[in-house]
Amino acid sequence: MSELVLEDVGVTYGERVALAPFSAAIAAGEWVGLIGPNGAGKSSLLRSIAGLTKHRGSISVDGDRLDDMSDRERAKRVAYVPQEPLIPDDMTVTDYVLLGRTPYIGYWSSESKHDRAVVADTLDRLRLADFAPRLLGSLSGGERQRVVLARALVQQAPILLLDEPTSALDIGHQQQALELVTELRCNQSLTIISALHDLTLAGTYTDRLVMLHEGGVVASGVAAEVLTAERLGAVYNVCVTVEVDPDDGAVIVVPRRGFPVSAPTDD
Repeated sequence: MSELVLEDVGVTYGERVALAPFSAAIAAGEWVGLIGPNGAGKSSLLRSIAGLTKHRGSISVDGDRLDDMSDRERAKRVAYVPQEPLIPDDMTVTDYVLLGRTPYIGYWSSESKHDRAVVADTLDRLRLADFAPRLLGSLSGGERQRVVLARALVQQAPILLLDEPTSALDIGHQQQALELVTELRCNQSLTIISALHDLTLAGTYTDRLVMLHEGGVVASGVAAEVLTAERLGAVYNVCVTVEVDPDDGAVIVVPRRGFPVSAPTDD
């Protein structure tokens, strides 16, 4: 397990501030959920950690600065699942997942028996072994989601970044995917940071929530502290009821009708 420390991490695109200076310490083995409306800064934060977006500030893993590492070394520390991954229809599942072993394969080398064994074991654990020879274009959305996760997991990085990992899935596959991540987190001692739109799922599966709005942190803490009806109304411009399950303490966000919407005015 690895601790992730972010110190004043900020992102700007031109003159627009996508992420105001953000600082946090994410404990080894912790699952932190990033929530907030579109454009809040969630993806900018994840892409900064993954080394895909220019940023200010410092990001370190167990005291080692990620910006001082090569791409290969960084990929051994951090695995990233983007919101819209590139999935070639004519590539087999095995070959696609093998791409996750790139940090361990020399520039003029091919994958080893060990690399293929890691891929086979991961496909088996994600219940994808039977899909190994199939083309990606023949898979359903839920199957593709698991294959993308498999590619990230074969990097064997202690930190896993997930950007809206369930956005293209129905409610059944959403729950299955997050249960799978929970299982893998326990078995592989992963530290996870995920951006999630479904607030109930975010509150159910993560240890801590960070709510972002217009690039800044609005609230941080456990679900019951962050997910209040008043705060959600102000940040998301919605009308909701927040309920807490008396049996397990799960926080449930229920949309309500009747939110006042201003009528358009003539110029």
